[in-house]
Amino acid sequence: MTNSYRLHYAPDNASLVIRLALEEMGQPYETVLVNRQVQAQRSAAFRELNPNGLIPVLETPDGPIFETAAILLWLADRHGTLAPAVDSDQRAGFLKWLFFISNTLHADLRILFYPALYVGPNLTHQHELCHVQRQRLHRHLSTIDAAADHTTAWLCGDSPSVLDLYLACLLRWMALYPQGSDRSWMVLTQYPSLYTMCTNLELRPSVSAARIAEGLGATPFTSPFLARPPEGTPT
Repeated sequence: MTNSYRLHYAPDNASLVIRLALEEMGQPYETVLVNRQVQAQRSAAFRELNPNGLIPVLETPDGPIFETAAILLWLADRHGTLAPAVDSDQRAGFLKWLFFISNTLHADLRILFYPALYVGPNLTHQHELCHVQRQRLHRHLSTIDAAADHTTAWLCGDSPSVLDLYLACLLRWMALYPQGSDRSWMVLTQYPSLYTMCTNLELRPSVSAARIAEGLGATPFTSPFLARPPEGTPT
């Protein structure tokens, strides 16, 4: 490994969040494509890095790290950027939103994407679950949007944070997936703080680098289309 970091990724997967953070921090890194078409994430070699068989994994001088929020927090603390310092009076507010995004928003989105994993093959049960999940996601976004103005400078603030990068990717995926499903519920302009955050992020060099690397187009958050990556596939 010639750089300090090696990111195991698939285009337009959760690894995109980590790529954005590394780009925003200006940290050099290598990428290793995880070929989802052959389910390489379930291979023995990949499971040595993440026994759960999930993307992303970041190899670091301290060993491999998995779980998106864990990687973000580790990087932010190690490099002293994109998050408040451990002894900052803004740390508590930052942490509660990081784990709300990870444990609640992202977790509920995963249920919407893979309902069969939670209720089995019955399509009626899947449709009912997805209906509930869309309502839950709307509530979560409304909560975050309302909090953005006054809760913490690290949420939709003047400068990007790991919270913003994580949120922007989740908003992108809500607008695009699952393909063939009803996605009319997801209108980004309903959430003005989140819309402004996404608009500002699209001007960042970090986002420009990521969208070129993964084929995301000029407006990956405010008006996204399916990725057209130079290598690999999102699913």
